[in-house]
Amino acid sequence: MATQEIRAHLDQLNLSTGKKARLYRLLYGAGPANGTLMILPIDQGLEHGPRDFLDAPESQDPAFQFRIALDGHFSAIACQIGLAEKYYADYAGQVPLILKLNGKTEIPSDDEPISPLNASVEDAVRLGADAVGYTLYVGSPRQDEDFEQFRRVREDADRYGLPVVVWSYPRGAAIEQKGGRDSIYAIDYAARVAQELGADVIKLNVPKIDPARLAHAPKAYQREWTLESAVQQIIRSAGRSLVIFAGGEKGSQESALEKARLCMECGATGLIFGRNVWQQSYHDAMTLSEQIHQLLANYPG
Repeated sequence: MATQEIRAHLDQLNLSTGKKARLYRLLYGAGPANGTLMILPIDQGLEHGPRDFLDAPESQDPAFQFRIALDGHFSAIACQIGLAEKYYADYAGQVPLILKLNGKTEIPSDDEPISPLNASVEDAVRLGADAVGYTLYVGSPRQDEDFEQFRRVREDADRYGLPVVVWSYPRGAAIEQKGGRDSIYAIDYAARVAQELGADVIKLNVPKIDPARLAHAPKAYQREWTLESAVQQIIRSAGRSLVIFAGGEKGSQESALEKARLCMECGATGLIFGRNVWQQSYHDAMTLSEQIHQLLANYPG
């Protein structure tokens, strides 16, 4: 199936005027500005603590990432409220902001995760954000609390006309028993849940195809998958929500770009690359940013 037949488009999302205007700015007014999204996240400092910055001294200063977002012509930078309060004023109007509204540390066990709110949609409006971000843990034993918390965020975002970007992550012991958080089953389920709950944009990880682990998934998923067929299935499950895929942990840039190319070919709307970009020198970050731009130029929306 061709990319254009799978990818959701802005006009299909049935959005309010405010949401449509802000998403249009992200898709066509910033970044590649061709209907794709290229987002730089810097929420890892809360989620992982300082460890992601130890081997890249420049990256310990959040101003470094904001500069990369500006000079690398990203569609938006995504961060928690503390960084937005202290650093975004220098870039307001130049780099769109996605304000992450919730987050947690990695210190407690991941058996029953929930990501508590630490900011509001009103904060996002006050700071001039073009969207809000929310981390949803699909499969956690505490997902009832998570769903209720997200309902309140969705209602506020609807009232203020801000698009909602959902970081949809499979988590919890039950997910691990059914093949693991990176399986096609888990990520496909996460995509569908985010759509069902009202996400405008869904951030997902690229699945890993492991036949041994698939043996533990529900029977419908116990079939032969290629990475291409798995990504296409995930994007179908997102329906009329835009899908962006993560670059993941810093590793081989060639491998990350090849996976990104496959995701775009399969119908993704864009990419969210964090550590692969900013865990290196400014010069190398700019080089990779240009390579991502060149890739996304091949998949206009």
